[in-house]
Amino acid sequence: MIEPTLNYVLCPGPGATAVPAGQDPAAARPVTGPQHRMAYWEWNATGNPAHPHVIVCVHGLSRQGRDFDVLARELSQHARVICPDVVGRGQSDWLADPMGYQIPQYGADMLALLAQLHQQAPITTLDWVGTSMGGLIGMGVIGQPGLPLPVPVRRLVLNDVGPVIQWLAIQRIGQYLGFAARFESLQQAADATWAVSTSFGPHTPAQWLELSRAMVRSLPEGGFTLHYDPAIAVPFRAMTQEAAAAGEAFLWQLYDQITARTLLLRGADSDLLSHETAQAMAERGPRAQLVEFAGVGHAPTLVAADQVAAVAGFLLAGEGAATA
Repeated sequence: MIEPTLNYVLCPGPGATAVPAGQDPAAARPVTGPQHRMAYWEWNATGNPAHPHVIVCVHGLSRQGRDFDVLARELSQHARVICPDVVGRGQSDWLADPMGYQIPQYGADMLALLAQLHQQAPITTLDWVGTSMGGLIGMGVIGQPGLPLPVPVRRLVLNDVGPVIQWLAIQRIGQYLGFAARFESLQQAADATWAVSTSFGPHTPAQWLELSRAMVRSLPEGGFTLHYDPAIAVPFRAMTQEAAAAGEAFLWQLYDQITARTLLLRGADSDLLSHETAQAMAERGPRAQLVEFAGVGHAPTLVAADQVAAVAGFLLAGEGAATA
């Protein structure tokens, strides 16, 4: 079975050494240099290491790039699939300034990643899959004309996210984001994360355990903790309902400027993307094609066969795969 390779790209903005589990994330964060490294996982089963079709898959707020393993294995038969660990998560560096954990920094990092990929092998077709935060990053990168993309993004998949973010969902996520935790085993970690992730919809125990492997890192004294910098919660908790509402007009502006053909996925029980917002997204801007999944909330994990088929069919239509 194909496995991904782990790679890195240097991005602007100082990184920091990790704060040990259990310590205050606001504690001293020694700066490691003027740049930070962003890790990314590359999947390629095409037989051509310089395949010109690149699909970038960007994860949600507290997740990491290995979330896309099931989807990436499917897509990698037809393209180079790139799944970054957004800075502060997974194998990527942490930031010296926690307030950097916001969309502008993430977007700059993605531009650095795309420039490196294009330098390695010219990109002629570029697609984007973004789950939740990854979709917002995509809107920021794709919806601003004039940014230095190697080529325009051809097709965009927004997974349970849009210009309007429901405030109750933000409050729900804030209840668990950024709190240090220690687990004796991977199974204990999987059980704990499932307790706050049931909105992802039905998963077998084996599926959830596999999704949980990259969600923890080993501790020097034994056991595990969550993979991300707890300080990613600092700017998240600083957000107010008024600021979130004020940002909606700018997000709609970004969305309306997207020219890529767009697929919008929504968990039918999502508390983050309302049905009304999804319908509006189908009627303006790129006029997204809307697909909803029954029995799923925020956000579809793109592990279930019907979810994978929806994304693969949309991205690979005309390339010998099933059409959307």
